[in-house]
Amino acid sequence: MPAPYYSSGKEKIISIMKVALGEAPADLAIVNGDVVNVFTGEVLKKQTVLIKGDIIAYVGDNPPKSIKPSTQIIDAAGKTLIPGLIDGHTHIDDQFLVGELVRYALKGSTTTIITETSAIGSLLGYRGILGFLKAVRNQPVRFFITVPPVISTSPSVNKYAAITPAELRRLLYRKEVLGLGELSWKQANESNPRLLELIAETVNSGKYLDGHSAGAKDHKLQAYVATGISSCHEPITVKEILERLRLGLFVLIREGVVRKELDAVSKIKDENIDFRNLGISADGIDPRQLANDGYMDFIVRKAINYGFNPVRAIQMATINVARHFGLDFIGGIAPGKLADIAIIPELSTIRAECVIAGGKVAFQNGQVVIEPRKHSYPRSFYHTIRLKRDVSPNDFTIRAGGTGKVNVRVIDHVSDLLTREVITAMPVTDGLINIDINRDLLKVASIDRYWQPGKLAAGFIKGFGLKRGAIATSTTWDGAHISVVGAGESDMAQAVNRLRELGGGTVIVSDGNILSELPLPVAGLFSEQPMELIARKYDEIQQTAERLGTKLPDIHMTLQILATPSIPFLRICEEGLFDLRQNQFVNLILP
Repeated sequence: MPAPYYSSGKEKIISIMKVALGEAPADLAIVNGDVVNVFTGEVLKKQTVLIKGDIIAYVGDNPPKSIKPSTQIIDAAGKTLIPGLIDGHTHIDDQFLVGELVRYALKGSTTTIITETSAIGSLLGYRGILGFLKAVRNQPVRFFITVPPVISTSPSVNKYAAITPAELRRLLYRKEVLGLGELSWKQANESNPRLLELIAETVNSGKYLDGHSAGAKDHKLQAYVATGISSCHEPITVKEILERLRLGLFVLIREGVVRKELDAVSKIKDENIDFRNLGISADGIDPRQLANDGYMDFIVRKAINYGFNPVRAIQMATINVARHFGLDFIGGIAPGKLADIAIIPELSTIRAECVIAGGKVAFQNGQVVIEPRKHSYPRSFYHTIRLKRDVSPNDFTIRAGGTGKVNVRVIDHVSDLLTREVITAMPVTDGLINIDINRDLLKVASIDRYWQPGKLAAGFIKGFGLKRGAIATSTTWDGAHISVVGAGESDMAQAVNRLRELGGGTVIVSDGNILSELPLPVAGLFSEQPMELIARKYDEIQQTAERLGTKLPDIHMTLQILATPSIPFLRICEEGLFDLRQNQFVNLILP
């Protein structure tokens, strides 16, 4: 694959070669630093790195006479140079605008990000992905995307937002699009026709199929890999990692907002295997982590703290990822590579003092030096809560015939992410089934906010723990929904109506009062506020929810996933309850 982010014309090649030969001045020289050579696993002492434009021209301890008065010099004596870090799989198409992320990525030694686009794709389809590509273009940090297949529990999303083979073909032609992302093994193995067409388009284009194989093993896993899947970020045990590595997959260990698995799988470091097909990634970035801890630098530090050899941990966040995705122009410090370099205090202290991105000093002395490019989304991205009217408490009414008790399917949270189906007997009063706070049986509803605005399904949920109030969000995964959970219908209605006023976001209401809110006006997904403020708002939302009774560690995350088909088992969308095991809708009230 040709290097897409810099030209390699004849004149440029000649100018780089002249620097290496000592016949022309370097633009930037980093001297006296120890270089982590990710190609050999060595740390080379007191090296000089010469840069011309955005390309490294020379690395070694016998530099040519290319440091001239015009050359910018950075003395890295006593410091260590590592390649700019790469996040090989994440989701950044919600929560914060790209410019805000760029600031924290540079501070966190991260110069390349490979992201899914499932949030914007599930809402706005092909048009949303194009809009997002415009936002990430020409930023100091390099962005690549994978195209979401858009598979939802929602029939309206599957009908209106799903990527078609023709749309995928056009996207795959773009240099910044690496392939098709987050392919569900179950959907593939069940021969979903549209998904198989997307797989074929991707394979024929020579690009990459990013896997999602949670729960697959043995024959089912091998059938899935046989489609052409090249990677997976879902293994949560050493056994699962080894099974996938042995099948030729590139495996990414997650340590981000959704899953934190480095600790659980850290014993993989003791296996006598080839580690070139192992990487680490965030798989979702939390504003609080970015503001308080960092980005990929924080994740690599954690890997080292869990016992990974420091050089190996760096390889897992640089060259391993770059090679897997055919991005051979990044991931290492060597002649001909893009000049993405972080200068850190020492090998085990992955905390940048200076970051060079594309040959330019982008972060130094605690400050971002190169400002992110500002991007303005079109007006249509600001009008995605298309409810024609306010909802009322009666919209959440659940009716049942007869009297006495009925058996009801309840979404029961086994953990903050996983759910199961529980059949619970609930009383019928005046033809209605009501909330039972004492049994932690709250109401949950999913409302289509975009494709069939106002279409709503309500049910019951266990495990949220709210004793009063309601929380609603427009940032649902794999859908175009508003999700709301509450201990009272009036508060649920008010929370949803406030989201309508804000144009999207997350809102907590109790006893008719708005207690906490985070506006997300861009597509109902993105805040326009600084990262620090977003982080504080998320903390405030969590603290407010805890005061209302929840013990969930991240109530916003738990609310977001209520409609997703990616996490087992019982989910809800605007059409009703969806059982992922049966791959079909099921009745709320049993006969």
